[in-house]
Amino acid sequence: MADGDDGCRPEQEPGPEPGEEFEIVDRSQVPGPGELRRATKSRAATEGWSAPILTLARRATGTLSASCGSALRAAASLSGAESGADDVVRAASKGQMMEERVNLMHMMKLSIKVLLQSALSLGRSLDADHAPLQQFFVVLEHCLKHGLRVKKSFIGQNKSFFGPLELVEKLCPEASDIATSVRNLPELKTAVGRGRAWLYLALMQKKLADYLKVLVDNKNLLSEFYEPEALMMEEEGTVIVGLLVGLNVLDANLCLKGEDLDSQVGVIDFSLYIKDVQDLDGGKEHERITDVLDQKNYVEELNRHLSCTVGDLQTKIDGLEKTNSKLQEELSAATDRICSLQEEQQQLREQNELIREKSEKSVEITKQDTKIELETYKQTRQGLDEMYNDVWKQLKEERKARLVSLLEKDTHEKQDTLVALRQQLEEVKAINLQMFHKVQNAESSLQQKNEVITSFEEKANQVMSSMKQVEERLQHSERARQGAEERSRKLQQELSGRSSALQQQLAQLHEQCASLEKELKSEKEQRQALQRELQHEKDTSSLLRAELQQVEGLKKELRELQDEKAELQKICDEQEQALQEMGLHLSQSKLKMEDIKEVNKALKGHTWLKDDEATHCKQCEKEFSISRRKHHCRNCGHIFCNACSSNELALPSYPRPVRVCDSCHTLLLQRCSSSTSS
Repeated sequence: MADGDDGCRPEQEPGPEPGEEFEIVDRSQVPGPGELRRATKSRAATEGWSAPILTLARRATGTLSASCGSALRAAASLSGAESGADDVVRAASKGQMMEERVNLMHMMKLSIKVLLQSALSLGRSLDADHAPLQQFFVVLEHCLKHGLRVKKSFIGQNKSFFGPLELVEKLCPEASDIATSVRNLPELKTAVGRGRAWLYLALMQKKLADYLKVLVDNKNLLSEFYEPEALMMEEEGTVIVGLLVGLNVLDANLCLKGEDLDSQVGVIDFSLYIKDVQDLDGGKEHERITDVLDQKNYVEELNRHLSCTVGDLQTKIDGLEKTNSKLQEELSAATDRICSLQEEQQQLREQNELIREKSEKSVEITKQDTKIELETYKQTRQGLDEMYNDVWKQLKEERKARLVSLLEKDTHEKQDTLVALRQQLEEVKAINLQMFHKVQNAESSLQQKNEVITSFEEKANQVMSSMKQVEERLQHSERARQGAEERSRKLQQELSGRSSALQQQLAQLHEQCASLEKELKSEKEQRQALQRELQHEKDTSSLLRAELQQVEGLKKELRELQDEKAELQKICDEQEQALQEMGLHLSQSKLKMEDIKEVNKALKGHTWLKDDEATHCKQCEKEFSISRRKHHCRNCGHIFCNACSSNELALPSYPRPVRVCDSCHTLLLQRCSSSTSS
């Protein structure tokens, strides 16, 4: 049994997870080449066919130790040239990581080869108890754990290869079934057990190579879990993924229930790969020879790979030496530049001292000049202040008198106009009420007349229908009379010879004619009566038409009244607007009066400070100097610096905007905003 971490240092391992056990073997415990030679000599005396294998193993271990020693010596010499113990450790760790990658890759090749050979001999169907399959999973687990980053949490440190495998679910949706089934297994309590179960299920689905290829292709995501020199981040990871494609021909029947995946020991058993010749049958010597030759070829291939890695290390060392020489040249150039910069800095310091001395002398001269100027300025300012105060008092008195007289006149005129406007409003309201009553009366009379007209129209329609019926009856009677006359004529012509009989018939006919004449008379009388009624209806219709014309005239009058009402409404609205404007003017005048009163109070309360009385700014309390001049606030009269009195506002006592301090500026702006909002 050999160490599963392939000679990794124990300092890099933060500690196994619960349920995970690994053999960590110190480098001092690994036998050297001399001990291996002595062991091989002692075993060669007892074993026959194992001597060639042991010699090949001895050569391989010798080349391994030589390559490791040369790599470590090269790294140590390089780090010594760069003069740093940290660089030595870093270079040694990189070389060790590279050796581990190569060893793990060769172990994976060997385990896959042995697994395929054993599966072909058993018929390509494997179960969980198959030893080469178990060792394959152990080697694969070590490959996935190589270079894993340690994740710290509040529970402790965590180092598990199940984190990178969970990324497959995001990158390949087909793997979501594996992840869900692994999470749903109640026997698995650690991340290591879940990772092993995931590998079992992926192998049973024959998609282990595909899923790991997806991981290797997305190295930007793997960088969160692996170090840059890890096996999965380098080319060896792609080689292992290519080797795993050959396992798709196998049928694995693995049962996860009842398997204690959390507490399995992940140790590589090298006894499966170093074949013992004594276990072979005595009668099959040619098979033994072929096995020995296979092992020899394997060891030679291993040696060739190790020589390649040594050559790569040598090229890297040469490259590092070149970079070291370049860095030394750059360092010498940088030191020269630093020396030149130090000389320039010394020159600049000397120039700075000279300039400072000159500036101090000029400042003293300017201070003396400013003192003289200040004294003259103070004297002139006192005289100007006295003159200004006298003029200011006279202006105040004159403005007070003018403002009082103007305000009294404005108030009297506005009161008179308000009274007149109120009277006009009352008159307009009375006219509007009268017009409204008239419009209501006219609308009611219009409705009554419309109802009478509709009733008259209905009666006229009835009379016209009756007239039509009477005319139809008259036409029918005339037709009947004409038919009777024609019949009488025919009878007279035909019955001229039959007088007696015809006379009787004539008498009857006369009687019929008399009755018909009576009916005609009655019908004529009815017709005359109907004509009279018709005439009467025509007269009534003419009267109604005249009334309709009157109604149309009333409608026109109503429209005119409505237009007048609209005009009066417009006049009323305009007058209301004028009243509102007058009210606004009144409120503004009142506000102006209040502002004038406040200004008078402020002028009475605030005093104009003299320049001698103030040595510091009232707001920021900074001392006045040549650069920080004194400025009076025209509202409160106090003295401020330029920064605290940089605002300007139009005051009632000044024709133009004047300087105001910050506090007075905010107070006056609040007053203006309140007056505009009201």
